[in-house]
Amino acid sequence: MKLRVLELLEEKQKTKYWLYMQLGMSYQNFNKMVTNQTKSIRYETIESLCQIFECEPSDLFER
Repeated sequence: MKLRVLELLEEKQKTKYWLYMQLGMSYQNFNKMVTNQTKSIRYETIESLCQIFECEPSDLFER
């Protein structure tokens, strides 16, 4: 599974910094998530990403 955060940012023409500020998480955890180096993601974070990108959870991931 791969989180499509960078692709969604590009589609919305937003920066990683913009998303980082929206999420309010530590930069280390944020960077691991964005670069797909994390092994888990909280439901709360998935919910926030869906609200920010105005999408469904299935839009956040690809296989």
